[in-house]
Amino acid sequence: MDRRKLYRLFAVAVAFAAMTPLLFAADPNGGATGGIQNVPAATAGAPTIQELGAAVGQTRVALNFVWVLLAGFLVMFMQAGFALAETGFTRAKNAAHTMMMNFMVYGIGILGFWAVGYALQMGGSGAPMGAALSAPEGMSKLIGPTIGGNVWGLFGGKGFFLTGVAYDVSAFAMFLFQMVFMDTALTIPTGSMAERWKLSAFIIYGFVASALIYPVFGCWAWGGGWLASLAKIGLGNGYVDFAGSGVVHLTGGVMALTGAIVLGPRIGKYVKGKAQAIPGHNLPMGVLGCFILAFGWFGFNAGSTLAGTDLRIAVVAVNTMLASASGAALAYAYTLKKFGAPDLSMAVNGMLAGMVAITAPCAFVTAPVAVLIGAISGVLVVAAALYIENTLKIDDPVGAIAVHGVNGAWGLIALGLFADGTYGQGLNGTAAGVTGLFYGGGKQLVAQFIGIGANLVWVGVTSFTLFKVLDKLIGMRVTPEQEMAGLDFHEVSAPAYPGDGSTVNTPVMILPKPMTTTAPIGGKA
Repeated sequence: MDRRKLYRLFAVAVAFAAMTPLLFAADPNGGATGGIQNVPAATAGAPTIQELGAAVGQTRVALNFVWVLLAGFLVMFMQAGFALAETGFTRAKNAAHTMMMNFMVYGIGILGFWAVGYALQMGGSGAPMGAALSAPEGMSKLIGPTIGGNVWGLFGGKGFFLTGVAYDVSAFAMFLFQMVFMDTALTIPTGSMAERWKLSAFIIYGFVASALIYPVFGCWAWGGGWLASLAKIGLGNGYVDFAGSGVVHLTGGVMALTGAIVLGPRIGKYVKGKAQAIPGHNLPMGVLGCFILAFGWFGFNAGSTLAGTDLRIAVVAVNTMLASASGAALAYAYTLKKFGAPDLSMAVNGMLAGMVAITAPCAFVTAPVAVLIGAISGVLVVAAALYIENTLKIDDPVGAIAVHGVNGAWGLIALGLFADGTYGQGLNGTAAGVTGLFYGGGKQLVAQFIGIGANLVWVGVTSFTLFKVLDKLIGMRVTPEQEMAGLDFHEVSAPAYPGDGSTVNTPVMILPKPMTTTAPIGGKA
């Protein structure tokens, strides 16, 4: 082939390569994909103004559905974070048992909430679909006394078993989102009661708490109940808890406290009245769990707009991140100052405490305030954990009471102090935005304290009664022999780490007989 033909062939090849995208391209930038022809209309491509309005409205609602469901999926993944964190911060001989509680609270909690809890919490909150996701109009049976022309709701009465008026797409979407919040609250006590709690008692707790204890307070705050109605008597926007510092975390923290009191401390925790360190067996596992929780928390807080079209989600997400960072940093600095070396588990709990505290005010405060709230949490969680352990003599293996209970209350107070009034217009029927004490809204702080008190009374009394009854009827705690040996060898069919003292040639799924000696049979301390 001569040189001239070679040049021509090369030129044709170059031209073909250059034109190929044009010859075979369809819509590479998306500009031609979708248009008026995609609007449902009686006459294709020529929708009326009513048809256009319906399409826009349904698109907005669909975006909100997708946002809320995705946020719920993120919160569900937090269960993995709790399981890893609690297991890592406890001992190896109880790892499978701790994992079992974190796993089964999901299954038991869902069933209790599906059967009864969801109806009690949201069965009086039904409303026409507006800018955000809501329960359907049919779920509007709010039960409670009428005083001064206002219904002061105690619990809802529609939606049991997700049937009847609750067989509705919005009811189902709301169920999923509210269910994973409930599951978070119920998981918190599994940390404070780890390493000594009978699974049989735990299972009953899971059902009762998901069906009754959590949903009733949830109705008071989020289901149109009497705490939300405080706005009608001039107390700000009523009790406000954007994503659950109180409904979820304070509730879980109070149940963790009452349960730990009933159970008593682990064997060896106190010697002559002095608290002894019982280190967890896998700190990296605990830290990984914390990061999973932090990831899921974006769904927890930002998802609580209940609307992907609400651009405040950016403020909520960033405030959540900022508070987690300052909480971790201040817990690190505080333990460095107090003990001469930073404590990893406390730094992790500082991060969690910052997120717990910002959960209520995250939509209502500025970025510097979010950092301040988290920083206070980082110090508060360490001080509270030490006080609970050394002064109150309450054994909480993972610090759940300090992280969730104490900082849940702090988050509610912080909202009453720092909410700046730029968001929350229309909340609980109040035209003004949520405004705290430092911005001229002192009555909002009063509503917040009423909510804290109501939580302490309702959750404290009901959970303590439940645990005491269980203790009398079936026993809340394993035997001393089983506790010393490790719950993996008595409460579940197989230990998490089979090499650590497990027997050989034992039939599958057959538990060994109860010990008759207090000596450990295996497992790391």
